[in-house]
Amino acid sequence: MGKARRRSSSSSSLDERNPNLLAAAFVCCTSDPLEALTANSIPPRLRRGGQGETEASLSGVEPLMQKIHGEIRRVDAEILAAVRQQSNSGTKAKEDLATATHAIQELMDKIREIKTKAEQSETMVQEICRDIKKLDFAKKHITTTITALHRLTMLVSAVEQLQVMASKRQYKEAAAQLEAVNQLCSHFEAYRDVPKITELRDKFKNIKQILKSHVFSDFSSLGTGKETEESNLLQQLADACLVVDALEPSVREELVRNFCSKELTSYRQIFEGAELAKLDKAERRYAWIKRRLRTNEEIWKIFPPSWQIDYLLCIQFCKLTRNQLVEILDNLKEKPDVATLLMALQRTIEFEEELAEKFSGGLGTTRDEEMGHDTEEMDEGKKSNQIVSDIRKKYEKKLAIHHGARNEPEKDSHKDFSVPGAGFNFRGIISSCFEPHLTVYVELEEKTLMEQLEKLVQDESWETEEGSQTNILSSSMQVFLMIRKSLKRCSALTKNQTLFNIFKVFQRILRAYAAKLFARLPKGGTGIVAAATGTDGQIKTSDRDEKVICYIVNTAEYCHKTSGELAENVSKIIDSPFVDKVDMSEVQDEFSALITKSLMTLVHGLETKFDAEMIAMTRVPWGTLESVGDQSVYVNGINSILMSSIPVLGGLLSPIYFQFFLDKLAASLGPRFYLNIYKCKHISETGAQQMLLDTQAVKTILLEVPALGRQITGAASYSKFVSREMSKAEALLKVILSPIDSVANTYRALLPEGTPVEFQRILELKG
Repeated sequence: MGKARRRSSSSSSLDERNPNLLAAAFVCCTSDPLEALTANSIPPRLRRGGQGETEASLSGVEPLMQKIHGEIRRVDAEILAAVRQQSNSGTKAKEDLATATHAIQELMDKIREIKTKAEQSETMVQEICRDIKKLDFAKKHITTTITALHRLTMLVSAVEQLQVMASKRQYKEAAAQLEAVNQLCSHFEAYRDVPKITELRDKFKNIKQILKSHVFSDFSSLGTGKETEESNLLQQLADACLVVDALEPSVREELVRNFCSKELTSYRQIFEGAELAKLDKAERRYAWIKRRLRTNEEIWKIFPPSWQIDYLLCIQFCKLTRNQLVEILDNLKEKPDVATLLMALQRTIEFEEELAEKFSGGLGTTRDEEMGHDTEEMDEGKKSNQIVSDIRKKYEKKLAIHHGARNEPEKDSHKDFSVPGAGFNFRGIISSCFEPHLTVYVELEEKTLMEQLEKLVQDESWETEEGSQTNILSSSMQVFLMIRKSLKRCSALTKNQTLFNIFKVFQRILRAYAAKLFARLPKGGTGIVAAATGTDGQIKTSDRDEKVICYIVNTAEYCHKTSGELAENVSKIIDSPFVDKVDMSEVQDEFSALITKSLMTLVHGLETKFDAEMIAMTRVPWGTLESVGDQSVYVNGINSILMSSIPVLGGLLSPIYFQFFLDKLAASLGPRFYLNIYKCKHISETGAQQMLLDTQAVKTILLEVPALGRQITGAASYSKFVSREMSKAEALLKVILSPIDSVANTYRALLPEGTPVEFQRILELKG
């Protein structure tokens, strides 16, 4: 602010000192100098005449005015020069624009001229090329016409030659000519409507029909014996096969069908007769076709390998044989003989396996190889045994040949693959027709298994083999062995409904075996004598009985496990529609129930042994005892019974079942001992003390039972259970020992669940 004041003061002093300079500056700063000098433009201080100014102060105005006028003249001159220069520049620009416009116009004229000349040139080129195109199209059409005429000439000539060959039955040449004519005809597909082409095609069609009739006529003589009389007949038929291949595929199919039908005519006539239309003649059917294949092998070489005549003939033979066997089985007035039925089925399966191996290039696996076993004996007589033995020997021989062939040179292996299979499955094509009629086989199998089961149970010693670690009955292993043999026999025959029926037979066999084991368990006394002696329902078991019961428990466990494995094995080999139906759970439940019943029988048997000791306990004169001594005699008896039985049971039973047995034993003996106290007569204080000592001794004996059986698994839970049950007897004796005036309070405290009847009995025991 100080600086501003200083500037304002200095400016005011300047105005006062030199007002002329201020006026000159104002004139210079005005846009129009003349206007600035007018009276209106001059500042008031300059317009005041004679008011404080002198003439001397106006002496500087004149030079200033001259200077200003000089500046005005200079500016006017510059303006004039600029206007003149601008006028000259506009004229030149117009001239340049006119020049450019003229140049563009000339360029457009030249372009139009060039375009006109180009159009004229194009017209000239088109006129020149028009003639060339005409000549080119003419050449192309002439070439096509010449080629077509040449091919037409060849077609006419080929058709005529083919007609001559057909009339002379020159099959080999006709086959090649057929291929040529077919190729030539393919070039005239677009000319079907041309009369000449239509005529040639009809003629060619007639020639093919003539060739077909000639070939079929010549093949009709095959198998009549003419091939041995006429040496060239086989070669002629071989050439005829070439003609058939050159004709439509339907011709070959018809020829093969006629050939197979003709070959099987004699088979149909022979085996539809009453003499051979029987099940026991099934083997002769297969011998017939094998003999036919063997004797005609050389003759049938006239057919190309790709035709697979023997393969197709075998398919037709199998279908025809199946129909005839179905008719035979359906017309049986009574159930077929099982041996005959199985013999026919075995021979049929054997034949199917031979065909499958023959037409799969030697790579097919037999049914026995798939199962991993040989066919088992049927135990149905010497005849059936011989059949199965023959089958086994034959398959062993074939397997040896098959494995030996793998080590032969590569040339022989190519020979095996020379006739590839066509995807037809021979397995089951005939044998499946036996399926609805195998009920008699299932019935016989069940009868046989039941008889074997009866014999096994009768011969059972109810002892295990010395040194055996499984402790199971030998009959159980024999039962599953005969079941496995039956399964192998059946699976070698069928894997369908019959195998499922056999599986249900296995279920019935195992249920019957479970019933046999249950019947062997010791039973309680029944009848009038047992009721009179008080032994009704009691189970008496000897030491041997206890071992047998343990063997039955272990055997039932083995059967439970093995029956599940049996179901798994059957599920793997049976046909898929029956897999979900294969279930052994019900049979396993029966064996589980047998285990429970056996263990309960074991417990009841020990309870019966304790009867004498319980009676001895009630006969002790508890009311007249004078002093407390060692444990009573009946306690020693209980200890002796457990010492003789528990080690044996612990050594025979598995830990889980031994634990179950101990729990049931404690649940039985503890409450029984408690109730037996009520059966005693008067109990004095000394008698109650002695009985309390005996109770503690019994408790100790029971707690040592797991160690006695050399099985301590689950001993902790067992000890808690024994302590809980025996503590009730100890509480009862403590109530009896309590004073008469506090017996009620003691009873409620120690036996809160007691009844008034029990309390009344306690008072009676106290006297």
